[in-house]
Amino acid sequence: MTAALTKPLIRPIAALLAALPLALGIAYAQDAKPHANAEVKYQAGGSPLANEEMHQNINPKAPPMTAAEFDAGKQIYFQRCAGCHGVLRKGATGKPLTPDITIGKGTDYLKVFINYGSPAGMPNWGTSGDLTEKEVDLMARYVQQEPPVPPEFGMKDMLATWKEIIPVAKRPTKKMNNYNIANIISTTLRDAGEVALIDGDSKKIINIVKTGYAVHISRTSASGRYLFVIGRDARINLIDLWMEKPDSVAEMKVGLEARSVETSKFKGYEDKYAIAGDYWPPQFVIMEGDTLKPLKIVSTRGMTVDGEYHPEPRVASIVASHYRPEFVVNVKETGKIELVDYKDLKNLKITTLDGAKFLHDGGLDSTGRYFLVAANASNKIAVVDTKEDKMAAIVDVGKTPHPGRGANFVHPKFGPVWATSDLGDDSISLIGTDPVKHKAQAWKVVATLKGQGGGALFIKTHPKSKNLWVDTPLNPDAKISQSVAVFDINALDKGYVVLPIAEWANLGEGAKRVVQPEYNKAGDEVWFSVWSAKDKESAIVVVDDKTRKLKAVIKDPRLITPTGKFNVYNTQNDIY
Repeated sequence: MTAALTKPLIRPIAALLAALPLALGIAYAQDAKPHANAEVKYQAGGSPLANEEMHQNINPKAPPMTAAEFDAGKQIYFQRCAGCHGVLRKGATGKPLTPDITIGKGTDYLKVFINYGSPAGMPNWGTSGDLTEKEVDLMARYVQQEPPVPPEFGMKDMLATWKEIIPVAKRPTKKMNNYNIANIISTTLRDAGEVALIDGDSKKIINIVKTGYAVHISRTSASGRYLFVIGRDARINLIDLWMEKPDSVAEMKVGLEARSVETSKFKGYEDKYAIAGDYWPPQFVIMEGDTLKPLKIVSTRGMTVDGEYHPEPRVASIVASHYRPEFVVNVKETGKIELVDYKDLKNLKITTLDGAKFLHDGGLDSTGRYFLVAANASNKIAVVDTKEDKMAAIVDVGKTPHPGRGANFVHPKFGPVWATSDLGDDSISLIGTDPVKHKAQAWKVVATLKGQGGGALFIKTHPKSKNLWVDTPLNPDAKISQSVAVFDINALDKGYVVLPIAEWANLGEGAKRVVQPEYNKAGDEVWFSVWSAKDKESAIVVVDDKTRKLKAVIKDPRLITPTGKFNVYNTQNDIY
């Protein structure tokens, strides 16, 4: 190439190289020529992110995020969103949030959805005050990034976190307090990472126990002595209710994210074992029932009921069988139900049943033989016969069923039924559960009630009650999320009555979502959490079940974001 031809090319290349630092927002040295500042001003100056460490995403179409923003988004996601949308964002109860979907939606669309929520059960994270405007923007950009893959968590990791705070030999040999243990209500203080042990008789707080973040459930041992609580961060606390002031005697992390814990209840194995199921890594672990020492870890990765491999099959609900020495383990994404025989942990035997994909929560029928579990994104209820170790039925119900443990009662026309409410619509399905005396109605939806709206999380009644209570805490309409619907079981055709639970609490500003009705031991009181943001006042409202009138309001500065409540006796005996 001749010199005459090369000179015109050199000048543009040189100019491009000279401009490159400006385009990247790189500051010039202090001895740069004065005209450089004018050049910078003309080019709108350097990027405000020039000195920030940037998160490098593999998809160039993803919106920019600093490394600090990405870490903050990751923390919020795992605390608030992963339970519905999955650790790898592949979806379950909630829709998939992978970049191939979210980038096309765009930041502005995602901000609106995160801010206002939807009637199908997506919380209104922004307008409720749970997330700030800045955090809503951050999360809209975060879900357009590639999902980070968390590390694994094995036996060595678990043992490193295991603490036997008070060894068994040093614990009380008899009950050392005057509390009516059977009527203690274990109450999750979600954002504080604590549970409040509340005396159901006096309505006073016995103790605030430091636990993992956002305790998902509390479970009582077969003997009634121990309380197991598990946080979403996979930390388990074992609380001894015999102590002068009930408190933790052991703790351990079983993974990075979890939801379920249960204890052995079959005759001869009372309090012997405990089991916990992880959301990440996808596995469950069997532990010593009185120390939490890990004994056996089993992975749940594998094929779905449709014959496709899934890398993240999370363990959802777990119940202990009363008919066999088995745990019923529900694997969300695969739709598999694993009946884990704990007689011989070294030669572990697991019977696998095909249910339906996206198994979530559920409970036993009134006899304790049949376990009914919601396959929520499939709009089905799977029924397991725990005596015969086989599937009894798979029942079609409303959109995204979310029963909690469900509600058992005797329908005046159809006999024994189990009920579930829905996240995705206003329907309440009643399923017949008596294949002997009411064979024609067994494992069928015998009636469908209409509730207040979508966004329901829990439905509840009690063997001594004639009321059926349904909450709607995730409905974006404040009037609906701050109240509860109650049906007369003997007059279901008359529809529901709305009780203004949040109004009765007489709180200040805040979301004031009313969540999870729970009965006391006697079955004559029903307790509701009025759940506001961490920096707002929350409360527990106690209603007289017979009169449906306000009985008490429990307020305390320590009641930070109360959500789930579990009566010791009812939980111990699977009464719901």
